[in-house]
Amino acid sequence: MSRTARMRSAATTALLAVTLVLSGCATLPDSSSPQAIGTVDRGPATTEVAAPVPGREPDLLLRDFLQASTDATNRHVAARQFLTETMSERWDDAASATIVDKVDVLAEDRTADRATYVVRANRVGYLEEGGLYRADEGNFEAKFTLVRTDGEWRIDEMPPGVIMDRPRFLNSYQRRSLYFVEPSGHTVVPDPRWISGTPEQAAAQLVGLLVEGPKPSLAPAVRNLLEGVTVLGAITKADGRTSQVGVGLGGVRIDLQGLGSMGKSERELVAAQIIWTLANSEISGPYVLLADGQPLDERFPNGWTTADVASMNPLATTSATVGLHALLGGNLVSVAETGVTPVGGYFGSAGDLKSVALSRDGELVAAVSDTGRLSPEPAARLMVGSYSDGSVEPAVEGESITRPSWAPDDNSVWAVVNGTAVVRAVRQPGTGRVTVVGVESGAIRTLGGRITELRLSRDGVRAALIVDGRVYSAIVVQTPSGEFSLTNPREIGFGLGSPALSLDWSTADTIVVSRAASDIPVVQIAVDGSRMDALPSRNLTPPVVAVETSTTTEFVADSRAVFQLNNSDPAGDRYWREVPGLAGLTAIPVLPG
Repeated sequence: MSRTARMRSAATTALLAVTLVLSGCATLPDSSSPQAIGTVDRGPATTEVAAPVPGREPDLLLRDFLQASTDATNRHVAARQFLTETMSERWDDAASATIVDKVDVLAEDRTADRATYVVRANRVGYLEEGGLYRADEGNFEAKFTLVRTDGEWRIDEMPPGVIMDRPRFLNSYQRRSLYFVEPSGHTVVPDPRWISGTPEQAAAQLVGLLVEGPKPSLAPAVRNLLEGVTVLGAITKADGRTSQVGVGLGGVRIDLQGLGSMGKSERELVAAQIIWTLANSEISGPYVLLADGQPLDERFPNGWTTADVASMNPLATTSATVGLHALLGGNLVSVAETGVTPVGGYFGSAGDLKSVALSRDGELVAAVSDTGRLSPEPAARLMVGSYSDGSVEPAVEGESITRPSWAPDDNSVWAVVNGTAVVRAVRQPGTGRVTVVGVESGAIRTLGGRITELRLSRDGVRAALIVDGRVYSAIVVQTPSGEFSLTNPREIGFGLGSPALSLDWSTADTIVVSRAASDIPVVQIAVDGSRMDALPSRNLTPPVVAVETSTTTEFVADSRAVFQLNNSDPAGDRYWREVPGLAGLTAIPVLPG
């Protein structure tokens, strides 16, 4: 299949939403659940093809065309109704897809039978092959010429590619995640895509995209157990019915070909990829998975459930009962409803700690301490040691060191030294000795700024960074020799409006960011940059200097105290509450990771 044909096919099945700028968020209620900044309510998807309105003025017809361009069905058959026959034949709708906002249609020239308009807008993103969204920002301008044909205005000249208006996307398309396996096989990693179409088409779209594989930048960091696999026949309900597949109850049935002699453990990974992709896209089980007509695993002849692959749940919380900690007065303390207790040993009594991170299992601590030395001597030192006995080893010194971030293996911690050098401090389990190794981060250095924050995702496959106040996501790739590199940095915080101060991963595909602004100090950003949601601001007193999150709760430190936001609270009762045990204290929250 040619690239043009693939683009057309991808555009038919997978589209995107766009970055939501903060200028429209000031009127959002600060006690509500997260809402897309500047969006409108999502309506039901529709497959209707609206014909041009008879007698429509050319500028209004042009606006109608831009709205119709959001429907990619049959090579944009809806939009082609607004073109002359010759323009429809010439139009290469697969050349590009640009998403725009705040569209202006400006008259340049008009006669009785010919009119020229310039469309000016804010460019906010692109649709790429496979339903991938790429955030961007800038000015957009394109010229359109319309002529009268049989008394009706039609577009006769325009640039190749598709121009689509953001509000129409936000009203019609859904973000869904494909899931691929992280290298160790312990969990699955999201790869966000945007799809359109009817609900019963979603299962086939998602499984088809899974088989095609991860996006190119993510491919070196994950495994796809469905590579080379094909789907036999149509995807149906679990009992074989072909109508309303993936809608409501009844599950789905998928017959795979090409698994060959794949073993039991690998087949479980196949099931995990499919099940979490469908389950997190609101497609319910049971999931009847077959290989060449036979059960994928003989233990589940009547279908799998999410419980059967629960160990790889991408939304699961850590099983370790580590609990909330805080950095208070230069020391690490554990937090209970009745108050705080310094931890044992060095970390609870140092008095000069500037930032702290707990390993995911709660066994180890990494902290940045103040050396007390004057410039040009190093002012910061990374210390790594045991939580239980407080034993500690120095790792590295520098003019500055960012807040540490633990890798999923619980034996290595990442940090940025002097704003540019990314390092891993690896602790040997037997001896407790710490070795510091560099992380290849040339792609980050090309951004030309200073890194003030780096946080690894819980699956270890991505890193979120703040570089000169701007928010980026990068891919973590491990080479066969065991070395690590940060690749493909993408800015995802377009429209943030003010510098980012702190960030952390909420889920594997969303990041919570505090920004230097007083109106909405905390936002949530999708990892592909397609959404920016305002979190409530009620009770907060900016600046919010630190963010620490889990999949269920966000913690922040503002200018007065430490607050928490519970994701399970009802929308009308969702606001920041002061953390019991830290009331009235100026502290920094600390969670595992």
